[in-house]
Amino acid sequence: MAPKDQGGSDSRFFTTQKKGELHELRTELHSTDRTTKVDAVKKVIASMTVGKDVSGLFTDVLNCAQTGNIELKKLVYLYLINYAKSQPELTLLAVNTFVKDANDRNPLIRALAVRTMGCIRVDRITEYLCEPLGRALRDDDPYVRKTAAVCVAKLYDIAPELVQERGFIETLHDLISDSNPSVVANGVAALSEIAETSGRDVMKISASVLQKLLAALNECTEWGQVFILDSLAKYVPGDAREAEGIIERVTPRLQHANSAVVMSAVKVILSYMDVMAAGGGANAENIRALTRKLAPPLVTLLNSEPEIQYVALRNINLIVQKRPSILENEIKVFFCKYNDPIYVKMEKLEIIIKLVSEKNIDQVLLELKEYATEVDVDFVRKSVSAIGRCAVKLERAAERCIGVLLELIQTKVNYVVQESVIVIKDIFRRYPNRYESIIATLCDNLDTLDEPQAKASMIWIIGEYAERIDNADELLETFLETFEEEDPTVQLQLLTATVKCFLKNPEETQDMVQRVLDLATEESDNPDLRDRGFIYWRLLSTDPEAAKLVVLGDKPVIEDDTFRLEPNLLNVLVGQIATLSSIYHKPPEAFVVRAKRSPTSDVMGMDDDEEDIEGEEEDYEDENDVNNGGGGGDLLDMGGLSVNDNTPASANDDGGMGDLFGGGGGAAAAPEARMSKVCTPEKSGGIELWAGFRQVGGAVKLELDIRNISSNVPVSNLAIQLNKNAFGFSPGSQQVICNPPIPMGGSGKQTVELVNNPNMLVQVPAGQPASPQIQVAVKNMATGLVFYFAANFAFDALFSSDGALERTAFIESWKSIDDQKELFSTVSDLPPSSTDIDQVAAKFQGYNIFLIARRPVPNAVGQEVAYFSMKTTTGMIFMAELTFKQGVNAAKVCLKTENIAYGVQAKVALETLLRSP
Repeated sequence: MAPKDQGGSDSRFFTTQKKGELHELRTELHSTDRTTKVDAVKKVIASMTVGKDVSGLFTDVLNCAQTGNIELKKLVYLYLINYAKSQPELTLLAVNTFVKDANDRNPLIRALAVRTMGCIRVDRITEYLCEPLGRALRDDDPYVRKTAAVCVAKLYDIAPELVQERGFIETLHDLISDSNPSVVANGVAALSEIAETSGRDVMKISASVLQKLLAALNECTEWGQVFILDSLAKYVPGDAREAEGIIERVTPRLQHANSAVVMSAVKVILSYMDVMAAGGGANAENIRALTRKLAPPLVTLLNSEPEIQYVALRNINLIVQKRPSILENEIKVFFCKYNDPIYVKMEKLEIIIKLVSEKNIDQVLLELKEYATEVDVDFVRKSVSAIGRCAVKLERAAERCIGVLLELIQTKVNYVVQESVIVIKDIFRRYPNRYESIIATLCDNLDTLDEPQAKASMIWIIGEYAERIDNADELLETFLETFEEEDPTVQLQLLTATVKCFLKNPEETQDMVQRVLDLATEESDNPDLRDRGFIYWRLLSTDPEAAKLVVLGDKPVIEDDTFRLEPNLLNVLVGQIATLSSIYHKPPEAFVVRAKRSPTSDVMGMDDDEEDIEGEEEDYEDENDVNNGGGGGDLLDMGGLSVNDNTPASANDDGGMGDLFGGGGGAAAAPEARMSKVCTPEKSGGIELWAGFRQVGGAVKLELDIRNISSNVPVSNLAIQLNKNAFGFSPGSQQVICNPPIPMGGSGKQTVELVNNPNMLVQVPAGQPASPQIQVAVKNMATGLVFYFAANFAFDALFSSDGALERTAFIESWKSIDDQKELFSTVSDLPPSSTDIDQVAAKFQGYNIFLIARRPVPNAVGQEVAYFSMKTTTGMIFMAELTFKQGVNAAKVCLKTENIAYGVQAKVALETLLRSP
C-alpha cells in the first residue's frame, strides 16, 4: 500500500500539477491497485474543485464506479454529478451502475445510488430513476427511505408531472406514518419543499397525521424537528383547545440547544396563540402563562455568538411588535455591551425603543445618554435619535427626553448637536406649542450645523416659529448666503421658511422673499424647487390670504411610528420567523422569484387532487406608496377654464360620454359612492367637501357633498379641474352649478361626470402600480378662492356589466397568465356578510364582479374557494380566487391579470368591498 503523508491530510492532492498530468492520471485510474485508484480519483476531484477541466477523463473515472469500495464510489459519483450537464450522453453510460447499486445489499450504497441519480439534473436520467426510487421509498432500511424522501423533492423540481404520475407524493404521505422519526422528518421536509415549488398545499395535515408529527418531534434530529415545527406552524387548529394541546407538546422545544429549533417552536406558539385569543376571554390566563414561558428562551439566544444574536434580534423585533408583553420586563437584556458589534447594537436600540414605557423610561434615558458619549458616530446618532423617538412615543416623558437632548447639545459635539436638532424638530411636530422655549438654545448652535438634514430641520423650526424668534429673518439670511450651494432639501426648506417669515412679518422680509423666489425660479435647475417657487409666487401675487391658509395652515401632528409594520404584513412575517423573511422584514415574494406552478394545475378544481393557491403570503403593495400622477396639469390656472361655459354637471345626468374605459352600461341599481372628507373649512374658505366615485349607466361620476360651514357668501358656482392621472380623467364640464345656492349652514350634492382625455393620462412606469390618486383643484367663482384636494379613485367604478366570463374562457385565461402577474393578500376582520360566498357574490354583482364557479377545498374541512371575473369596458380582464374557511372571519385573495399595473387597484377594490358591511 502506498504510504499516506504524515499529516494524514488530502491537501497533497491540491498541489500544482505538471504538464502531462492527465495522461498519468488516466494510467493511475486504470491501475489494479485500489489505493492508487482512490488517490487518482482524489487528484481528479481536486483538479475539478480548483476549476481545471478534467472532463476528458469522464469515461476513465466512470469505469472506477464498478467497485464495492464506498469511498471510491462516492468520489466517482461526485465527479459524475459535476460533469453530468456537460456530458449528458456519457452520463447515460452510468445508468446501469446506478440501477445495479440501487439493488445492492449494502444500504449505504443503495442510498448513495438513489441520491446521486436525484442530483444529476438530466432529463433522460430521470426516466431510469423512478423504478429505483419507488423501491427505495419502500426499502427495509430507514436510511435508504429517508434519502429517497429527499430525492422525491429533487425529482419534483426537474419533472413534477413524473412525480404525480408515479404517486410519489402519496408515498411521502405514507412516510409520515413511518416508525423511524428521521424518515418522518425527511418526508415532511420533502413535502414542504414540493409545496413551496408548486404553490399548493400538498402537506394535508389531518388529525392522525398531526399526532404522528408530534410523536416524531421528540425523537428525530434537531433539523428534523425544525422541518416538523415549520409544518405545524402552517397548520390551522380547529379550535382553541386543539391549539393549546399542540402548544403543550411543542413547549419543551423552547429549551433546545439549537437556536433554530427554539425559533421554530416560538413561531408555532405565536401562531396558535392567535387561535386561542380568537376563542375569547376564557383563554386569557393560558395566553398570559405562555407569554411568561416565551421570554426566557428568547433572552437566552442573546448569549450566543454575535451573528446568532443579530438573527435573534431581528426576529425578536417582530415578536415585540406582535406581542410586546412577552419581553416588557426584560428591557435590560437589550442594553448594549461595549464589545457588541455595531449591527447588534443598532438592532438592540430598535427593540429598546419598542419596549420603552413610562415605568422604565428613566433607566432607558440614562442608558441612551451614556451611548451618546461613545466613539462610534453612527451608534451615537442612532442613540440620540432613539431619545427623540422615546419622546414622540411617551407624552409624559417628553420633557425628560428634551432635558437629556439639551444636555447633549451642551457638549458641542458636532454630530450630537445635529442629530439632536433633527429629533427636536419631530418633537415640535408631535407636541406643537409646548416646548418652544428651547428654540433659543438651538439658535445658539447654528454654526455647528453642516449636514443637509440638520440644516433643513433648523430652518423649518425658524420658519415655523418666526414670530417667536426676534431675529428670524437674520438667521435665515445666514443660510441664504450659500443658497445655490446647498442641498435641494435645504433649498426647499429655505424657500418655505422665507415665505412663512414674509407672511408673518411682510414689512421687514419683502426684499428677502423676492430674492429667494428669484433664486428658486430663475437660478435653479431643480424642478421641485422651481415649481414650488412658482406656486408661492402665484399665491403671494394673487391672494395673500389664500397663501396664509396654504402655507401657515395647521400641520397634522406626526404619529408614533414605533410599531410601523402594517398588521397584515406583521402577521405574515411572524409566520415566517426563523427564515430570511424575518431578517429582511419583507414577505418572501419581495425578494424570491416564485417558482412557476405546474402546468397541469387545474384552477377550477375539476381534479379533486389538485388544490389551488394555499398558504400564499400577502402581497404588500401599499396602495398609497405609488407615483402621484406627475406634473403637467396647471392646477392654479384651472387649465384654461371658460367661465361662460354654463353647462351644469347635473346630479341626474347619466350622460353618454364614456369614461377612460369607453362606454358600457352599469348595473341596474348603481351602488352608492363611498364618501370621504377631502377638504376642511379652514382650507377652503369655510366650505367642507366630501367626495366619492361610482359608476352610473356606464359613466364614471365624481360625487361631491358640499357643506357650507362658515362662508357668508352662498356657494353658487364652482369651477373644477383635475391634474394628470393614471386613468386619464378630466371633468366633462368644468362648471358645477349649485341651484339653489348653498347658504351658511346648508349643504348640497353635486355630480361631475369624468370623461377620458388622452392628454390627461399619465403613463404608469414599468414595474410600478398605477396610482389611485386623483388630484383636484376647485375654484369658488363667488369668492375667487382656489383650494385643492386629492382622493383615491374607487377602481370598482370601472367594471363593466359584460365582465362575466364563460367557465372555459376563465380557465384558459387563468392558465395563460404568467405567475409573475399574480397578486395575493389576506383580508381579516371581515363582517359576517363577507364570510358567506352567496352574500359576497350578491354584493359583488352590484359592482359588476361576477361569480364564475365555487368548490370545496379537498382535504380541508370547512374551506371553500370562489372564482370571480371583472372586466373594464376596454377589455382589461381581472380574475380573482377567494378562499373562505367556515368560522374564520378572513379570506385569502389571489388576483391574476395581464394588466398588472392596474392589478393592485383591482385587488384593493375587492378588499374594500369585502370589508364593507
